[in-house]
Amino acid sequence: MKKVSFLGLGVMGYPMAGWLSKNNFDVTVYNRTSAKAEKWVKDYKGAVADTPDAAVREADIIFMCLGDDPDVSSIIEKAAGAFQQSAIVVDHTTASPMLARRLHGELGELGVGFVDAPVSGGQAGAENGKLAIMCGGDGAHVELARPAMEAYAARVVHIGPAGHGQLCKAVNQICIAGVVQGLAEGVHFAARAGLDIDNVLEAISGGAAQSWQMENRAKTMAKDEFDFGFAVDWMRKDLRIALNEARENNSRLPMTALVDQFYADVQAMDGGRWDTSSLIRRLTDID
Repeated sequence: MKKVSFLGLGVMGYPMAGWLSKNNFDVTVYNRTSAKAEKWVKDYKGAVADTPDAAVREADIIFMCLGDDPDVSSIIEKAAGAFQQSAIVVDHTTASPMLARRLHGELGELGVGFVDAPVSGGQAGAENGKLAIMCGGDGAHVELARPAMEAYAARVVHIGPAGHGQLCKAVNQICIAGVVQGLAEGVHFAARAGLDIDNVLEAISGGAAQSWQMENRAKTMAKDEFDFGFAVDWMRKDLRIALNEARENNSRLPMTALVDQFYADVQAMDGGRWDTSSLIRRLTDID
């Protein structure tokens, strides 16, 4: 299954599609803003499609990395009549489990497989080909798509049936929300206590407090730098999905709900496009 298409060339999709090209897949790309697709084919080997249906028509595997549920639904609707029999759609968008279950059923009726496969690892993970992918859907479809996904992933895990990839991504974002808030408070406290942040991080990063967020974001938090990484607007979208699902399954997420409101405060500071580590700005600006 070497002929693939990739729809959505944002900060994640652009390098992910690039890794497919580097690994000798026959790649056709589509992006709503055509200039981005034209730039991609200058950087990598592949072709550009002008419309979603043209992009998917001959593809064995169709990858998507879009913004939210309406974007995914729109693309699928536009391409629905063009899928090959036995093609597989792999959706890397962080979207709702409900959408994943619906598309799994609807595309299945057309003889097309569907895998909900949100990713973790951020822009750096995409650029370095080291993403973690959590997959929902039929195991056979995951295995058929696995060699392509491994072009840009360090880990591909089949979680369970349709929607379970998105549920796993909700768990991921729930865990991150608490870690980022704790790190923001720790860095803020260290600054107010007059501590040398580099010495503090050297001391605590080798112990139980260590995390990816500490390793990659603590120093930039202290420097008030937030112009990279995963945006607050997208994090709030992801937390909205998690909180909606929590209401459906009667789980209690008090910390997640609280941090979601903290991110709303950051948005009110015109920080919607800041990196999620900007939670610390809320602490320093409130004083």
